[in-house]
Amino acid sequence: MSGPILIFDKSALESLSGDEAVWLDNFFITNITPLFFIEVFADLEKQVRAGRTPEEVVGNLAYKTPDLQSSPNAHHRTLLNGELLGIDTVVMDGRGILTGARPVTLEGSTGLMFPKTPEQEAFERWQRREFLDLERHVARMWRQALSNFNYDKTYHFFQKWYKNGKPKTLADVRALADANIERTDQEAGLRFGMTLLGIPMDRQQEVMTRWQNVGKPPIREFAPYFRYVYSVDLFFYLAIAADLISRVRPAGKADNKVDLAYLYYLPFCKVFTSGDNLHERMVPLFMRENQRFIKAPELKADLRKLDEHYSALPEEVKIRGLSSFADYPPTDTGFLVTRLWDLYFPNWRLKADKRELSKELQDVLMNLVKKIEHESRAINPERLPTISEADYVQMQRSVMFRKGKWRRFPPEVQQQQKQS
Repeated sequence: MSGPILIFDKSALESLSGDEAVWLDNFFITNITPLFFIEVFADLEKQVRAGRTPEEVVGNLAYKTPDLQSSPNAHHRTLLNGELLGIDTVVMDGRGILTGARPVTLEGSTGLMFPKTPEQEAFERWQRREFLDLERHVARMWRQALSNFNYDKTYHFFQKWYKNGKPKTLADVRALADANIERTDQEAGLRFGMTLLGIPMDRQQEVMTRWQNVGKPPIREFAPYFRYVYSVDLFFYLAIAADLISRVRPAGKADNKVDLAYLYYLPFCKVFTSGDNLHERMVPLFMRENQRFIKAPELKADLRKLDEHYSALPEEVKIRGLSSFADYPPTDTGFLVTRLWDLYFPNWRLKADKRELSKELQDVLMNLVKKIEHESRAINPERLPTISEADYVQMQRSVMFRKGKWRRFPPEVQQQQKQS
């Protein structure tokens, strides 16, 4: 299976039914941001309408969260620290950045194993309505931290930047933020940017020393991802001061600063979907030409249409599972998902008529997976290979064999898994 790399926010997932969520997971590789996990955490502390408990709301979200083609992205703070200190390079080409890889070797080949992340393990518990006291505490602390953000202080500070009048549109604000970063003395800009992003003072000094040692290059060359996140935050504060983004949190809605933080992860996807009005206004301003913003209602309607399309198949086809008849979307370009596949995988139709894997080949692949899991041994190379350099990659995850009304794999695969 494959698909365009997609990031969703909580509002988009909340809007889907269980059956629609199946197709999201089937036709997209989903990059799950830390912000999504944090927002779900926060729901444990919310007062829920219609008599539903927070546990029910979180459990329902966990059930709909993609588990087949999903991986959590590294936290933006981790990426910023690694880049600023010269430890890692942050690649911003639409692919997610994973953490926790363990290099292993098997019969002379080098591979990477990605164990389950704490977030994945948490979601598995939440699907069973199991919640740890620590998670409740984290949710409470996170919501308190949000309420401590001082919008008025920020508003009045950046008002000083508008001596000659305020910009009229968010696009104007984006241009102003970029121009400021490029034209400001780069040493002063680097220091201000780190302060704006909350980089501790001792870490700032390390970064400044490194910047000086490498010849004081422009910020965009020294730390491209930092420069991007810096521009996002500067844009947000300038937009508030220009009265183009509200300082008031709407009732029942996440804080605007939370919505903004999803933009930190835009470099790591091809498609972003949200039902949030502020995202609709902000996200396109920061996207590359080859990225797409999809409104959540539009995506939901297409996933519902896909569900109706596949529901019309004969029962003897459906019982074989999605992996046997829905590896690729319908060829009909009336489907939004099909058009996105055409955009990002222009040759997919040449492979769409491939036959289901034989039982013999399925057995070979299953045995290979077991061999990697049980016979490979950990190694400690001087440099961790990238995913493209590794001979093989194994990601550990628990996947539901049935989700909504859909069987996802052939019956014999489920039987093999039970036996093992």
